[in-house]
Amino acid sequence: MATLTIARIYQHSFRTHPHVTLAFTGGSLNAFGDYVAQVTQNAVGRKEHEPLKPYDFKRTLRFFCFGCLISPFIGRWNIFLERRFPLRKWPNSGRVSFRALSKRVACDQIFMAPVGLGIFLTSMGIMEGRSPSQITEKVQDLFKPAIVTNWQVWPVAQFVNFRYMPLPYRVPFQSACGVFWTLYLSIINSMEDEKQDSHKM
Repeated sequence: MATLTIARIYQHSFRTHPHVTLAFTGGSLNAFGDYVAQVTQNAVGRKEHEPLKPYDFKRTLRFFCFGCLISPFIGRWNIFLERRFPLRKWPNSGRVSFRALSKRVACDQIFMAPVGLGIFLTSMGIMEGRSPSQITEKVQDLFKPAIVTNWQVWPVAQFVNFRYMPLPYRVPFQSACGVFWTLYLSIINSMEDEKQDSHKM
């Protein structure tokens, strides 16, 4: 019952304020992903008698801001894919074109995945107050391994997303699946930050 109520509220909010709804949803799920990452890093990376690291609220805020920034953009991208690669030749046809679905996923992974990753690394560097040279170093160090990992995990999730999820729910579904992806990005971004900070000393 509560789930249906939330779904109705979300649908109404999406109809009336789609960009704000996507921004808040994506930002919240991104922040949750960073929260999970920080808790995981504290639990796994800490030695037995080492004190817990204080929770970094600014780091979570940065992930929230990134989610708010990118989610409406992804929403517009999904509309483009919906129109450019329709899954059915006729609106009432039950048959889905696997070829069109494959084109959607391929287009998403070839174009949007690298752009989104580049925006993430750059915006994180800016929000962290990094210098242009440090941001360039971050992108050079992290882009290639992260995009390769992306291509290993996201195509399957996007197949499910584009095939079964209605358009208003695609960004939330992607963000929900992305909690684990955010955990990965948060950890590698944090490791890169520690590396750059150690060079200052």
